[in-house]
Order: sequence, then C-alpha cells, then structure tokens
Amino acid sequence: MVRIVAMSLCLVVSFFNSYCFAQAKIDTTEALEIGGIKQVVTLQGEDRSKPLFLFITGGPGSEGIYDENKVYLDELKKHFVVVAWDQRNCGKTLKSNPSPVKLTVKLYENDTHELVTALLKQFHQKKLFVMGWSWGTVLGFYMADKYPDQLYAYMAVSPAVNQWESERISLRELKQKAVQQKNIQAINELGKVKIPFENGLQNYYDRKWLSIFNGETIEDTTEFKKYFTENSEMTALFKEANNINLMVSLPKVNCPVYFFIGRKDHQTNCLLSEKYYKQLSAPKKGIFWFENSGHLIPVTEPKLMQEDVIMRLLPQVHLSN
Repeated sequence: MVRIVAMSLCLVVSFFNSYCFAQAKIDTTEALEIGGIKQVVTLQGEDRSKPLFLFITGGPGSEGIYDENKVYLDELKKHFVVVAWDQRNCGKTLKSNPSPVKLTVKLYENDTHELVTALLKQFHQKKLFVMGWSWGTVLGFYMADKYPDQLYAYMAVSPAVNQWESERISLRELKQKAVQQKNIQAINELGKVKIPFENGLQNYYDRKWLSIFNGETIEDTTEFKKYFTENSEMTALFKEANNINLMVSLPKVNCPVYFFIGRKDHQTNCLLSEKYYKQLSAPKKGIFWFENSGHLIPVTEPKLMQEDVIMRLLPQVHLSN
C-alpha cells in the first residue's frame, strides 16, 4: 500500500513538473556560437513550449534587438517563442565580436541556417516559423529555398524581389515628385543618383528623399547619412543583395509562404512583389495587403500584422513535432 501511494505521488509530481515547465514563460538573452562567432538573440514568450518564431529584421546593418520591436512582436509572444536576432556586425553581436571575415550575402545565409538549426535543437522542435522584413527577406527566401523542411511557414514582409528594378522605378517617381514640387535641392541631389548606386552618397540621397516624400521623419539626419556614407562593408553587402532577382532565380519553394505588402511601398515596389507572388509556386501561399503602409509595415500597422499571423495564418498550419 505504501509503495502504491509513493508511486502515485511520484506520478503527480512528475505531471505537475511537466505542466509547470510547459507553461513557463521565457525571457532570456543568449549568445549562441553561430558562424564562428558569438551572435546574440532574445527569446521571449508566455509559454516556452509554443512554436519558435524567428524575426529577421531589415538592414543590412540594423539591430534586431531593440525596444521598438516590443510594439510589433508582443502579441506574437502569446502564441510563439519569439526570437529577435542581432545579426553579424549589428547591435550586441557587433559589440561582442566584430566579424573576422568579409561580409557577404552567403555568410549571412549560412548564419541564418546555423541559427535555425541551433534553435530547433535547443528547443527539441523539428520546425519553426520565419518572418523576414526587407533585407531579412533575402535570408528568409534562402531558408524557404534550401531548407523548407525546417519551416512551418515563411512570411516575407516588404520583400526584396528584384531590387535594382524596384530602385529604378522608385528613382523615376522621386524625380517626378521633385519636379512637381519645384524642390531644387531634391532635383539636384536626385540628379546625382544612378542605379545601381555607385557609392554610399547616392544611396543616401535616394533614401533621404524617399523618406521625405513619404512623410517619414528622419530623427537623426547625421547618423542617417553616416549609415550610408561611412559603412562601406554594409554598402557592398547591400549592393550584392540587390543583384538577386527572385523572378528568375526562385520560381518555386517547397514550404508555405505568405507575403505582407504595403500598398504604398515604393522602396521594395509593391507591384513587383505582387507580380512575384502570383508567379511563385508553393504548396500553400497567401498575400496580406496593408492599405495604410509603405515599407515599414511592422512599425505603421503592427496590430494588423500580428492579427494576420495569429488569426489568419496560424490556423492554416498543421503543427507537429
């Protein structure tokens, strides 16, 4: 009788411990060995047993771990373990250890795959969700192409599809606006811009007037300019990424893919994104339009973006491990 009671108590304790672990919140910052260096990620969620959700921010050269992402990732943390990542030569990862090798698109692609593999191993899961934004879509499409078996679904926010063509369209539109508004400074500076960009200054002029004509505020104009004119490695990386034309190189993926497109996006042209979505072959795909957004969907319509993921996308995915 004593033995039976003891066994029963052990079963109760075991169940209680398992239940507590399954329901435990997670809010940690970790430095993982990725690509030969320590790369910093945050892992946050209300239930650590939920599926992993990797958010790959834009850039290149932009931090992935910052206070503002709480605004557009917090609701997701109720349904996923959300991973934010300071990529190589960005944010906390840069402070910890600058890249000892030249920055290339392939290097970041390899980092992404290593990170995904490490996360799946750590959490004993077979698949995860990936959301890429702008530059992050370059890395996300790589995962969807080469490692679809590791993804429940891939979400491309403001996707870079055929970026040099997008830049050409955008520059024509900017020059037209400058003339219409009789803005002499804009006319002069945009007149110096060539596609592909020949240097960081041309890139700066383009992005400066794109922001101004879109009604966006550049909080620190000095730092904004420095990003383009004093960051030669990232400028070279940006130009390399822009040479990718998914219309030609990636006609098909073997995992579910979803596009999040701002109706007013002139930076990664919304019409090019829609055209690519229509031609892309995938086992399942969907498109979510953001009528009040340009390129900055996670900032301008964070609630709607998260609702689309939670209410419209997640129910379509069969979760299994």
